[in-house]
Amino acid sequence: MEENRVEYKTVDEYIAAFEPEVRRILETLRREIRETAPEAKEKISYQIPTYEQRGNLVHFAAFKGHIGFYPGASGIAAFQEELSGYKGAKGTVRFPIDKPLPYELIRRIVRYRVAENEERAAAKALRKRKSAEGPGRSEVRNEL
Repeated sequence: MEENRVEYKTVDEYIAAFEPEVRRILETLRREIRETAPEAKEKISYQIPTYEQRGNLVHFAAFKGHIGFYPGASGIAAFQEELSGYKGAKGTVRFPIDKPLPYELIRRIVRYRVAENEERAAAKALRKRKSAEGPGRSEVRNEL
């Protein structure tokens, strides 16, 4: 038997599916992410709001008792101490829906993830450029 599952195509559709109180939280979270990472592309992935800039940055989702925030394992590890008061796992944190979200902390995590992705992309581009240039002088000299 097939489940009647909603397939979201946009973040607007996702947010509109919730009751007004939850929608306000999700809209604020969305705005904070977009202002912090204005170059990030917004999309639905895994049927939840996703932001990517040179790779995935963060995802979020609403549940009955919490807002799930997914900055990946590195985002959680980098802010482990500040996130210690929240439930979570390797790449996720659960913010209770009945308490204000820590938007300043969320902004710092998003900035961290942007910097991490930019650094990774720059290192990859450098490796690619070096590979395209061929062996360096010392490598050529050793071959003679």
